Amino acid sequence: MKEAEAGAIRTASHDLPVSGEFGAFMAGNWAPAPLPGDIRLPVADLAAARRAKLSARFPGERLIVPAGELAVRSNDCDYRFRPHSAYAWLTGLTGEEQAGHVLVLEPDGPHGHEAVLYARPRSARNGTELYRDRRYGEFWVGPRPDLGEAERMTGIRCAHLDAYGQLPPGRDASRDAGLAAALSELRLVKDAWEVGQLQLAVDHTVAGFEDVVRALPRALAHPRGERWIEGVFGLRARAEGNGTGYETIAASGAHACYLHWIRNEGRLDRSELLLLDAGVETDSLYTADLTRTLPLSGRFSPVQRQVYELVLAAQEAGMAALKPGASFRDFHRAGMRVIAEGLAEWGVLQHAEGDFHRRYTLCSSGHMLGLDVHDCAQARADAYLDGVLEEGQVLTVEPGLYLQADDETLPAELRGIGVRIEDDLVITADGARLMSHALPRTPDAVEAWMGELLAG
Repeated sequence: MKEAEAGAIRTASHDLPVSGEFGAFMAGNWAPAPLPGDIRLPVADLAAARRAKLSARFPGERLIVPAGELAVRSNDCDYRFRPHSAYAWLTGLTGEEQAGHVLVLEPDGPHGHEAVLYARPRSARNGTELYRDRRYGEFWVGPRPDLGEAERMTGIRCAHLDAYGQLPPGRDASRDAGLAAALSELRLVKDAWEVGQLQLAVDHTVAGFEDVVRALPRALAHPRGERWIEGVFGLRARAEGNGTGYETIAASGAHACYLHWIRNEGRLDRSELLLLDAGVETDSLYTADLTRTLPLSGRFSPVQRQVYELVLAAQEAGMAALKPGASFRDFHRAGMRVIAEGLAEWGVLQHAEGDFHRRYTLCSSGHMLGLDVHDCAQARADAYLDGVLEEGQVLTVEPGLYLQADDETLPAELRGIGVRIEDDLVITADGARLMSHALPRTPDAVEAWMGELLAG
């Protein structure tokens, strides 16, 4: 950014003014600092093939896929930036420096489309953005590739972001439901590289769950033990990847009956359960999504085990229903049949017919998984919810029972217990592979696993 553009520089109320002499001093004597020559992204060729698939769906139309913009968290502090998943999938670019960048697929006659990436170049060494702009200045937020380097990284022609404003309108994925749906549907089936990234996310997440169990003694002693758990898992997620794929749910006792409890402000009680729903997001932005419900004492009580075993049986039934050609909804129906029959056996329900069991389960039993924790959410119903499973799809199976503390349809001993068991699976040619097999699932295995980690 040149000095003439200084009015656009983002400063704060407490920033010091810059004298002409200091500005002149800062404008010179900087050595070149290019990125290494071999910087092509490992996923660049895969991203090109993905763009070709999108191009084939929209011949002759200008397609616009923004990375997204920074959002203010507090006054002059922005939230940490994560590029939009469709942008990351089509470019391979996942860093925080992508804020404001835009991928455009320009119609190119018989050749389909030419991809052009409109990006912000590096801060000019002879201007003031470099050291004064808190939002984009390199000395504030770190370096970013120049346009030539971005081209070498991605194989996409790059242009200055300022030129984007001169383009005619097109179909913008942030506003066009049809384009957003197509992008979601193209991501439903994962390629081998994506499955590998998801497996990496699962493996890091398993390590994070182990960290949590080892940290239970300190968490139990803290007045906000749930938040201690959140922090322990967050350390693993940030150290191994980009961070958590979603806000960690560390719900103890009756808090586990709130499906998306992220306040994580409660004290832990050794007599209760901890429902931990957490996932590491890799640097490539693929996330795991696992849940275990753990006895804080290290051993399930009889009634806790009763609830846990019913949820586990429902999950087993759901996973057994996974195979290519099966309806996406089949695994949920299979699990809920087990839940309804179990509730009827307990006397909570008069019979297993109808949908009365939903009072105690509340939501569906799984979803697609990938760059987003609830992946491909803009896909049309006939391609996703009402569609059939295909080899290469990755999804969760996560039945639960949420027995509210104030629910008078329940016997007193069941009230305030929440149990969810969630695993990640990839559809294979003849069924499904459990990606999270390293995390124990049966109550006996959970108790033995916890005992080993706590003893170490």
